[in-house]
Amino acid sequence: MRKFDKQINRKDMKREDSKHETDNIKRYQEEGYTANYIFENDRLVDSETKEAYNPEDVFIVAHHRYEGMSDPDDMSILYVIETKDKRKGTHLLGYGPTADLEEAEFFKDIPKTNYAKNADINELT
Repeated sequence: MRKFDKQINRKDMKREDSKHETDNIKRYQEEGYTANYIFENDRLVDSETKEAYNPEDVFIVAHHRYEGMSDPDDMSILYVIETKDKRKGTHLLGYGPTADLEEAEFFKDIPKTNYAKNADINELT
């Protein structure tokens, strides 16, 4: 099982003012998760280095689900990621009726062993 370089302070992530993607992205950047990942050609790509990753190369430190206040179809998941080469960053995935199915499938293909314990922030009490 993968050990992550640093544990996230998940209590801060559940605060009321953390209900927007940008709030959490900023907090994670302050914790060193500065890489921005995009989905391209069936792989996750670091937008700066252009390094491409397969599902088994990606480790999920945390993920947050969001639903739009005015439009329930406006749904997304923020993934906090470490890669096999120790890069740290985030990726925002749209889901629901407008989701990119290939991108969603990529995240489904990440091995369950590559998820940190309690990675789903929304399930924490």
